[in-house]
Amino acid sequence: MTVVAMSHGELSRYDTPLRFERSELRIEDVSALLGVGARQIYRLLDRMRADGPEALVSWKRGRPSNRAFRPGFRDHVLDLVREHSHDFGPTLTAEYLVERHAITVSHETLRKWMISAGLWKDRDAGRPRPYQPRYRRNCRGELIWRVNSVRSRQR
Repeated sequence: MTVVAMSHGELSRYDTPLRFERSELRIEDVSALLGVGARQIYRLLDRMRADGPEALVSWKRGRPSNRAFRPGFRDHVLDLVREHSHDFGPTLTAEYLVERHAITVSHETLRKWMISAGLWKDRDAGRPRPYQPRYRRNCRGELIWRVNSVRSRQR
């Protein structure tokens, strides 16, 4: 017996066509619940009959994204940034990479890479707070009481 790891959405996607097979739901109800057409429901049922619940698990699970950069590209870009534009911000660095090295990377992606490599600090992390925060008082009216008690001592 094999254990199949399924997400919550895949579990509901498994249960709903089974309810159609048991005649608890109509095909229109199943297609409305899953957000696919009736033909896709029949395809899912055929795959489930052939392969069992494993047929509903996403085939992309565990694979890299189609939009991912090739391995080593990030390191190459960060080496260029360290060498040529270590004191620039991500937007200007992205423009220089396009002009001088013909490398097109989004400035947002470059910003994330530079932060993780320690070459750039985001605005909130780069600047310390100019004052010490005043924390809330333990009791309501505590500050007023202390002011009044100090005034009464001064008289």
